[in-house]
Amino acid sequence: MASTAQSGTSTPFSSTTTLSAPPTPKLKAAANDLQRIAESGAITASTLVEYIASRTASSSTVFVYDLAEQAGFGSLTKSWAEAGSGTAPVVSLQTRAGAGLSLAGRLSQGSSKDAAKSAILTAYTTPSGLAAMVQSFAYLPPATPNSRLVIQVPTVTPVGERFALSPTLASLTPSLPLLPEGFTVLLSATPQEAVDLATLSYQLTNSHIIHLFDHYSSARETGHIATPPVVLPASGLTLDDGLKKAGYSAFEYAGDQNAQTVVVLANGPLALTVKALASHVPGLGVVIVRVLRPWNEEALRSVLPASVKKVHVFDDVPTETTQGSLYLDVFATLLNPLERGPAVKAHRIVPARTQEFLNDVATFLTFVADLLPSTSPLPSFGAPNLKKLLFFSTPQSILSALPKMVETVFLPHKSLVSRLLTDYDGFSRPGGVAADRIVLSSRQNQDPFIPLSAILPISPRSEGIADFVAVLDPALLKSHAVVNHAAPGSPVLVVTDAKAAELAASLPAEVASLVRQRNLHLCTLDAKNIAAQLSKGNAHIQKVLENVLVLLAFLRLYLGQAATEDLVAKVARADLGDSIQGVALTELVSKSWNGLVEIELPAPDAEDAASTPLKHFEFNAIAVETSEGDTVVNGARLGSWHDAAKHILFPSAFTPPGVGPTSPEEQNPALRPELPERTFLITCTVNRRLTPLEYDRNVFHLEFDTRGTGLKYEIGEALGVHGWNDADEVLDFCAWYGVDPDRLITLPVPGSDGERMHTRTVFQALQQQVDLFGKPTKTFYTELAEHAANLADRYALRFIGSAEGSATFKKLSEKDTVTFADILKRYSSARPGIEVLCELIGDIKPRHYSIASSQAVVGDRVDLLVVSVEWVTPSGSPRYGQCTRYLAGLKVGQKVTVSIKPSVMKLPPDHKQPLIMAGLGTGAAPFRAFLQHRALLASRGVPVGPVYYYFGSRHQSQEYLYGEEIEAFVLDGTITRAGLAFSRDGPRKVYIQHRMREHAADLARMLWDDRGVFYLCGPTWPVPDVYEALVDALVAHAGVSREEAGAFLEDLKEEERYVLEVY
Repeated sequence: MASTAQSGTSTPFSSTTTLSAPPTPKLKAAANDLQRIAESGAITASTLVEYIASRTASSSTVFVYDLAEQAGFGSLTKSWAEAGSGTAPVVSLQTRAGAGLSLAGRLSQGSSKDAAKSAILTAYTTPSGLAAMVQSFAYLPPATPNSRLVIQVPTVTPVGERFALSPTLASLTPSLPLLPEGFTVLLSATPQEAVDLATLSYQLTNSHIIHLFDHYSSARETGHIATPPVVLPASGLTLDDGLKKAGYSAFEYAGDQNAQTVVVLANGPLALTVKALASHVPGLGVVIVRVLRPWNEEALRSVLPASVKKVHVFDDVPTETTQGSLYLDVFATLLNPLERGPAVKAHRIVPARTQEFLNDVATFLTFVADLLPSTSPLPSFGAPNLKKLLFFSTPQSILSALPKMVETVFLPHKSLVSRLLTDYDGFSRPGGVAADRIVLSSRQNQDPFIPLSAILPISPRSEGIADFVAVLDPALLKSHAVVNHAAPGSPVLVVTDAKAAELAASLPAEVASLVRQRNLHLCTLDAKNIAAQLSKGNAHIQKVLENVLVLLAFLRLYLGQAATEDLVAKVARADLGDSIQGVALTELVSKSWNGLVEIELPAPDAEDAASTPLKHFEFNAIAVETSEGDTVVNGARLGSWHDAAKHILFPSAFTPPGVGPTSPEEQNPALRPELPERTFLITCTVNRRLTPLEYDRNVFHLEFDTRGTGLKYEIGEALGVHGWNDADEVLDFCAWYGVDPDRLITLPVPGSDGERMHTRTVFQALQQQVDLFGKPTKTFYTELAEHAANLADRYALRFIGSAEGSATFKKLSEKDTVTFADILKRYSSARPGIEVLCELIGDIKPRHYSIASSQAVVGDRVDLLVVSVEWVTPSGSPRYGQCTRYLAGLKVGQKVTVSIKPSVMKLPPDHKQPLIMAGLGTGAAPFRAFLQHRALLASRGVPVGPVYYYFGSRHQSQEYLYGEEIEAFVLDGTITRAGLAFSRDGPRKVYIQHRMREHAADLARMLWDDRGVFYLCGPTWPVPDVYEALVDALVAHAGVSREEAGAFLEDLKEEERYVLEVY
């Protein structure tokens, strides 16, 4: 099998592959990894722009505006930041009036911590978002090498009634004249150009930068060998020198050197299309504007041929009454009162016109050609041997990864260029429609770069230009006009389990008529049933084989008359190897070859009823797969593609799961969106064992860095840790259960009555959310019984869940301490689907640990004191506390999701009130925070009351927790008196209640006379003995009866002066 290292991303045949949307390679911080991945052509230029912009070497902070994420730009940066992969800190912001003021404030001298320590701020937004920010830029300080702003702008804007995505700059045009001096505005169109100008954005140090790049098409294509340069700011580098060094200029002229007609337009997909036209049409020239600001009049005049008589300026404008700023710049440049120059004419291109030109390239070419004084035949784009492939599917189908597989087959061929562009329509069909365009061409082709959207447009008026069309979901034949795009005489592959005759009879009359008119070769393949036979019941293998079978069928149709089984196998072997999931490639080729059937359509019936009009695909959604495996659609982590239309219609109302906090004080729902309480992502900095390795109890101290999270806590509060299950145990369970750990599942968010959903892989769900190794409830047994195939298993589970089975349930729960996984293995015929199983089990509950630090003392840090919980069942099986096991295995730098829980352990309002603290083992945790705080107050000269500290454990030499700190607190007077009880060190066992009796008179006085507060933290067993010690002290030294002493302690509970936190 071919190595996955070739492309830098997993293939659909590796064990870690999720067969869904084409995966985004997980970029590493190491330059050599990035170089290898980029040079394979496996990632997009947009991804590289995000990578360059988000590195700590480029930016000190990245501000991701909501509109950028809705355009599919910024989600990866957030994902990388959470992974801590050398990414600059990320702040999420919403686009409102004056949206740029926060950026101006960050850079303003004297008022910004970023300015004080030098900052290169990066912002992501769209053209419409940039328009909302422009007025605020008047408040920006001048750019310096150590303080400047870079804005990366993916040119994607929703337009029209159906929110189609467009590269138009119309929303920005009215605001451009308001842009203050000191800004450089760069425009890029090709993939390599986008990477180069993104790099230049950070090399120029004497200007604020706005970089607009073609995220509509070119920058989202894969298949380009884009070389990612090392970004090093070049102090003193001028714009002209920087462009020249990168191989560009502010204005690029192309076409006839003696042209009389010249078109001027901003760099973008339409500019590249005109450039390609100008290379074939005599008398036509084109000037592509790469730098909008600062406007260089001399540079523009220098590129225009002396022969030019008419200059046509194409300006993106919101309405036909709006005067475009590009026209004004060109007109002012060419206006010469002393001599007659070329005539300058404005063409105002509104968004609807832009969409018409994009959807029907012939209309645009005709529009441009009509500007010439004489007519010329329009060229057809692309070399004669260009192959155009088109795949229609649904986003979450098994075969959605097939186009990526096809591209992967061709990427290693040095003589070929394989380009892939994936678009989505989330509006016209519940669940969405995916359209994947692949264009194959010779690497020797020297024609100008043309966007894939222009070479293979998906137009409602398409006359058929695709050399191959695949319909991977047969339902699309009845809902959408997908066959319209097939060129006359080309093959159309429909993957379906329907028989050929059934499919022919069910085709809409419009589709059948088109197949006959264009003499299309309509072929079918029942990949599902063939794969089911070969996989022998393994669902994961079946999915892989389905994709392979369809790939082989494609290769046969692609090779045409030259195809043989041996040739198909030879082509596929370079990428697939000799076997796939244990099935020989030759057998798969044979099965695919014999299973591929061409349909003979019956003669048309004159009485056929008119079918429902078919819908047309419209590009209105961009999907991004993050490194965690989440699919983000137009900025939202949707539970299902059925939600895509809701998000397109109501982005602000439907965005919360995908929008991060705008400040550290706001909740970030991306951490655990299903949790009602606020969560924080903190970083482990210390994990130190306090007890000797040979000691049978592992007590360990943890420290976490909370900087930038907004986490605040009070003394005595508890930290809720959202622990994960052991990864190896989860994978073992998946293997036993026969479920693919990388499969995507959608689960209802708890407490939402199924109205809110979220998507995870099976592994993520079982490791991070589902309490697989927790203790089953009675309800679980009853509900699991309904899924048992074996009658004995069903009755046994029903019995345990019934009232009559209480004794058995109690034995399993308390003595055998079984887990959900144990019960599933014991009653193995009960195998609900994985989604159902996750709902049956329920979520991991956060475990709460008393915080062992005072934030006023330690600052942006939180400490814990934890003991590992381990035991052996009567059957000899080892058991581990789920969360303590997770915490014990934490590595320095690892992220942990936590929440804060209030506690009864509070300091009294009066610092002079005496404190009596009794802690057993890890029960010492909150008292460490108390002592830190009292020591801080004393150091500031605040009068404080006495502190009596009692601590108990088994051995002083092995379990004197924080012993050195306690001794120091005794020496400096923070602890007035310490009562240490190490029960196993002497001839008789000594516990904390014995030490308390030694100080009975002091304890009675502090509680009875001085309004002291008593605290006990630890296990429950000493509570009665401690209570008796206090009662005896009050009877002996306060002159009260035992009944009165007991009543007094009960009253102290009401006053929160007798506080117990036991477990």
